[in-house]
Amino acid sequence: MTNIKIQIENTNNDSIIKFVSNTIIINGGSFEYNNIDEAKDAPLAQQLFHLPFVKKVFLTANFIAIQCYDIVEWNDVQDEVKTQIEAYINDGNTIINDSSSKKDAIEVYAEVTPNPSVMKFGTNKALTKIDVELKNIEEASKSSPLAMELFNFAFVKEVFISENYISVTKFDVIEWNEVYQEIRTFIRKYLQEGKTIISNIPQKETQGTQETAITNTEDLDETSSKIVAILDEYIKPAVASDGGNIAFRKYDPETKKVSVILQGACSGCPSSTITLKNGIETMLKEMLPNQINEVIAING
Repeated sequence: MTNIKIQIENTNNDSIIKFVSNTIIINGGSFEYNNIDEAKDAPLAQQLFHLPFVKKVFLTANFIAIQCYDIVEWNDVQDEVKTQIEAYINDGNTIINDSSSKKDAIEVYAEVTPNPSVMKFGTNKALTKIDVELKNIEEASKSSPLAMELFNFAFVKEVFISENYISVTKFDVIEWNEVYQEIRTFIRKYLQEGKTIISNIPQKETQGTQETAITNTEDLDETSSKIVAILDEYIKPAVASDGGNIAFRKYDPETKKVSVILQGACSGCPSSTITLKNGIETMLKEMLPNQINEVIAING
């Protein structure tokens, strides 16, 4: 019997609530069900649909979102549902049957990035809902079997896994044109075989630095929430196309300084630190007048 804990989180929609796990419960992809018939390959979702107030169930890497009919208020039933989900998972019951996984052909393509040390490997398969950055094989061994195998290539220095791409950072001992095809073939075969991508959510320790990104935005102040929203809508899509990511670290209301973390292809890029810092800084100053003095960019 495992010891998975579920935390209740509200959403912007009062009829939908999230039940967030402290570990990965589904490997890759996400699944949405509108009724019990659609959930024939998802035993947990089927069980939830037996509750008369459940309208829709959404399953993903580390949370279950449920939409309820207006016959109940979530405050009246959420604790009972949380207990039911925890018990179901901890008893080792199946969440998603293997047969429900999509059997579409897996495509993996390689793209150069502005960072000459980083190659982006995009795919048509959903990989994760949680951005994961691994700096070495020890970190990978605790979180991502896919990254751990990538680190077996002697030239691989770092791995960043996002929703539909993997950014691989190499050491300077070799050129990408000599090895990118080998990595592309390996990733494609790994995904085709349905192996585990992420096994646990990484728990990184802060070592007196500001290298840890904020992942739980529920308790942020108003300005910080606005900054996160701007990053998500305007900045992240642009840098993701180049195999990178910008993660919010913190906002200091006294100095009006914003700290962000550069990940994937952005991290350590000779030009991105200055370019992105200035770009983000300009945008935030324009969209949040008199609230931003400076943006500090930190390599992840």
